[in-house]
Amino acid sequence: MARCKGSTSLGISLILFITTNMAIASPQERVVTKEDFIEEKIYSPFVGRNYPDKVLFGDTHFHTNLSFDAGLVGTTLDVDVGYRFARGEKVISNTGQPVQLIRPLDFLVITDHSELIGLAPMIRESNPTLLADPWGRWIHERFNAGPEGRMEAFANIIEAGVKGKNPFSTDEATRSIWLDFVKKADLYNEPGRFTAMTGFEWTSTPNGNNLHRVVIFADDASKTSQTIPYSSFDSLDPEDLWKYLANYEDKTGGQVFAVPHNGNLSNGLMFNGKTFSGKKINRKYAETRSRWEPVHELTQIKGDEESHPLLSPEDEFADFENWDVANLDGSAAKKKEMLQYEYARSALKLGLKLGKKLGVNPYKFGLYGASDTHTALATTREENYFGKYQKTEPSAQRHNNEVIPSDNPSLRIMTSQESASGLTAVWARENNRREIFGSMKRKEVYATTGTRIRVRMFAGWDFKADEVTRHDFVAQGYRRGVPMGGDLRKAPNGKSPKFMIRALRDPDGANLDRIQVVKGWLDKNGKTFERIYDVAVSDDREIGANGRARKPVGSTVDVDKATYNNTIGDALLVAHWSDPEFNPKEHAFYYVRVLEIPTPRWTTYDAAFYNIERPKVVPPTVQDRAYTSPIWYTP
Repeated sequence: MARCKGSTSLGISLILFITTNMAIASPQERVVTKEDFIEEKIYSPFVGRNYPDKVLFGDTHFHTNLSFDAGLVGTTLDVDVGYRFARGEKVISNTGQPVQLIRPLDFLVITDHSELIGLAPMIRESNPTLLADPWGRWIHERFNAGPEGRMEAFANIIEAGVKGKNPFSTDEATRSIWLDFVKKADLYNEPGRFTAMTGFEWTSTPNGNNLHRVVIFADDASKTSQTIPYSSFDSLDPEDLWKYLANYEDKTGGQVFAVPHNGNLSNGLMFNGKTFSGKKINRKYAETRSRWEPVHELTQIKGDEESHPLLSPEDEFADFENWDVANLDGSAAKKKEMLQYEYARSALKLGLKLGKKLGVNPYKFGLYGASDTHTALATTREENYFGKYQKTEPSAQRHNNEVIPSDNPSLRIMTSQESASGLTAVWARENNRREIFGSMKRKEVYATTGTRIRVRMFAGWDFKADEVTRHDFVAQGYRRGVPMGGDLRKAPNGKSPKFMIRALRDPDGANLDRIQVVKGWLDKNGKTFERIYDVAVSDDREIGANGRARKPVGSTVDVDKATYNNTIGDALLVAHWSDPEFNPKEHAFYYVRVLEIPTPRWTTYDAAFYNIERPKVVPPTVQDRAYTSPIWYTP
């Protein structure tokens, strides 16, 4: 090999430099040990950090063509498209329109209905397993026999649901679809980049009242393939679902939980303090429910269920995307006395009362949001909303479709009343199944109505006012307090809980209006109360002695053009707040609500795009928001 003159000494020097420094650089020679993390001085402050420092956004209630009420009514997009779309790819919708997210999701849980899962694609493909079943062969023939045959088939499916009887003679069709599904989830799962999780929806609807739960697994196909989805054909009773969850964990060593949703359509059944059979709940029931249902789905397409104006008359923001006229199928009208058992805030208050009586709080749940889309498209932004069903994808006519039909016009729900909501946000250390599942299980999770607001909340006894603006406020929050989903106990003498809260706007969305703390408590006489405090407001507005902003944020929305701007509101809001009415003897909870400035509602975007009249049954603007899981105080 040719060599330049004078290179010998340079080469020797280079060899000496490399060999000398190999002892330092080689990972085989220098292994990181536990002692490295507890030395008094380390230049990099991040090497020993082990608390959740990443916020991840995802959809935790999601349907594809595998769901009978999607695939049989026009949804053709499958599991593959659902995952690809959530990962950020542009796809073609069920109605032939190109659609894409502004940013990919970090995770997705596909939760198709367990009842008749995969029926639509099996009919379309003339699946051999379907045709081998007597009812499967019959339903295949009916769907291929023209309009009259389809009507007969739909009537048969509805009858099976009402009677709670599985029309299939075996579980083979369900098993084949499920095994294919869990393998696809593993295929699309990319830890660190995108997390694909498995689940299903258990669709208990006694007398048209919603008791649905989505079931979420932490595991891969090696464990989830050992089960098949539990359906309402097996039982309508949530306690039987919990037994299924316990059996799964005992059999596989895996992890799973269930998430109730749409208590607003249960006509008073979701949080009424009774068992499915109508008996008063006892301690065992409370323990079991709190074990298997650690979170509640607060907001989604079928309405927001934080609270209601009749339950929270002093809360001017409680009237948000309420569906409050009937039950799930529009067969029974809503009565005022039902509302207290349908909304999360009132359930959290009832939980304090039951917890003191039983020793265990059955309604001690965290909060998250989801879309409940049946299009395989997780679109939750107001300006990019693709509806709940194929027939409610963007069009000039979609506002007048019936989502919940009823013989009584006053009980109907129209497409225009769908809410472009929501998302689940988790605080985790890594983007993988175990971390995301663990965050939800410990309730370090929050809900948004579709926006990607970042919010953190800590409670402790000695946080100083200036600490919320420190660069290490998160580290201090974990070190000396508890995060959302946590518990405070045994208040030191003379101290009240102090909260550190930060909220940052969606970088592609609207500025923030305010941060609020919502408190609920139980007094010595066993009565529950609630109060809302504005703890940070934008635009240098003042907070009055009553703890509320002296004036609203205003609005920049041009309704006719469906535009707004961020000349009002703030990008970042922070708060250090101490409860001025704290009683150390009273059980209490606190959660944070963050409001954006007003923006056009999705129906207003539609009206401007299609040059049509805005629907009168909904407001032209919304204030999208985030809700954290509570922090509880127990004497």
